Order: sequence, then C-alpha cells, then structure tokens
Amino acid sequence: MAELREQPTLLAGEAWEDYGLVDSGNGRKLERYGPHRFIRPEPQAMWQPRLPEWQADGEFVPGSDEDGGGRWQFDRPVPEDGWPLAWNEAKFTAQCTPFRHLGFFPDMAPVWSWMRGQLGPREGGDLRPDADCEPTETPACAGDHNTLNLFGYTGVGSLALSRHGRVTHVDASKKSVAQARENAALSGMEDRPIRWLVDDAAKFTAREVRRGNRYDGIILDPPKFGRGPKNETWRIEEGLAGLVGDCAQLLDGESRFLFLTVYAVRMSSVALGGLLAEKLAHLPGMIEHGDLAVREEGEGGRLLPTAIFARWSNSG
Repeated sequence: MAELREQPTLLAGEAWEDYGLVDSGNGRKLERYGPHRFIRPEPQAMWQPRLPEWQADGEFVPGSDEDGGGRWQFDRPVPEDGWPLAWNEAKFTAQCTPFRHLGFFPDMAPVWSWMRGQLGPREGGDLRPDADCEPTETPACAGDHNTLNLFGYTGVGSLALSRHGRVTHVDASKKSVAQARENAALSGMEDRPIRWLVDDAAKFTAREVRRGNRYDGIILDPPKFGRGPKNETWRIEEGLAGLVGDCAQLLDGESRFLFLTVYAVRMSSVALGGLLAEKLAHLPGMIEHGDLAVREEGEGGRLLPTAIFARWSNSG
C-alpha cells in the first residue's frame, strides 16, 4: 500500500539559459524567454517588486471579468510566429498566445527532471542513469519505458520523456498537437517513438483500461475547464476523481510514477494527495503532495508559487 506523506513538499524550478523569473510583485511577474521579456499577471505575487523599474517587450493585460480574457500590449517588436527556445535537448517554439501563456509552462521543468529520475535504473539494474545520457543518444540509453502524457499541450514533457522509450501524447486540441509535432521536428526527435493523439483525455484513458494496457509512468495536467475534440465538456471538480481512478488501473507494481498538477482552482494539495492515496491504494511506493514554484533569478530570489501537485513514485 502506497504511503502518504502528510507533510507538504516544495518543488521549485530554477532559471536556465532560455528562461528565468526576473522579478515579481504587485500581482505581476517579469520573465525572460530567450531574448524577450514579458510581464504577466500573477495574483500570488503579493509582495513588492525587488527592481525599481521593469523593462519588457510586452505585457498581458487581463480582462475585467472573472472568466479571464485580456490582450497583449507590445512596446517592442515580437515575432508573431514565435521564436525557438530549449530545455536540455528539447527544443520548442515560444509564442505569445491569446491565453497569456507563451506556448509552454516553465514551472514544469523540475517535474520533467523528476520524471526522468524515476525512469532511471532501479537498484541492481543495468541501465545507465539519465544524467549519463548525451542529448544525441537514442531513448534506449535510459531504458525502453512506456509513458503517458495526458493534456500534453505542446509536447515539451513528451520530448523529455521520449529519451526513456515510448510516449503516448494526448491532447484535445488539434492545434496543440500540431505544435507538439513541430517541436519534435525542431528538436530532431521526429523519429522517436511518440504517438501524437488528438483525443479526449478522460475517454482515451477509460478505453486504455478496457484494453488492459499499462504504463510505466503517467503525467496529467488537467485544466479547470475544457472541451474535447467532439465538444465533450471537462470540469475538474467533476471529472478528476474518475480520471485518476482510471490512471491508477493503468499502473502496476512495476510502474514508476504518476504526476498530477492542478492550476487556478480552489483546492489544496492535501486533497490531491488524499485522492491519490485512495485510488492508488493497491500499489506500493510513496505519495507526496505540495506546491510547484519558480525561484526568482539572482541573490535572495524569492519563490513564486504557481500550482499544486500530488505525485506517486515507486522505487521498486
């Protein structure tokens, strides 16, 4: 039976060459994405900024209603079709989207690293650790695992996992899956064993259960609200428990991990941890929960929380 750690865990991301949280405060954040800087709303930045002035290429100004909306305002030219960035060997296109995002979620970087660590060798195994793999090596360098990325968006997580074997990437947005394929080509990974599926994540997972399939690892990043390719309606409060229950049936005692992230909902990580503890009670291993955060660059950089998560891991 998986052990639930009640004490929360903090999973914090640090800056890398193509991304950094420059400053935050007064309900906003200043970030660098390669050669460009942007200001975006951030309600959890309740403190004062460290820098006296912010210089940015553009700012996303939110709408006045609670349902979101808003628009970008640019002070300098920004490529409409985006510009290339990289995380380790995964390359992708950053772009100012109408939904205030930049085409990927930088706070997921420590999650990608953690998943790779879980897919490394077990004690006594003969596979080389993930850290020993060079970017040009094939996925077989860290084993032939089978992983599932639900709500996979533009595919950076799938590219990170593809070093370790087969990946099934599922997203309801045809445009996002097309962008994920383009990112794979940009990374020189178009020949890696990734299945790109435009599908409703909940329906796909239920079908996989009926088929009797299994996975070594699952990552899911469900939105608060969404629609499937056939106009299926998703509400996280209604659908999350069933989806996690189906995911649990795709894992067994040889599986390595499940990672669940949740954004922008009135929910505690304690609740996510309790949900995983119930649904994965048949498995060994450890369940943890806590906050995702990004640390500001520079000395004394503060932690800016971005999401809550719960994760199950099995060291074998």
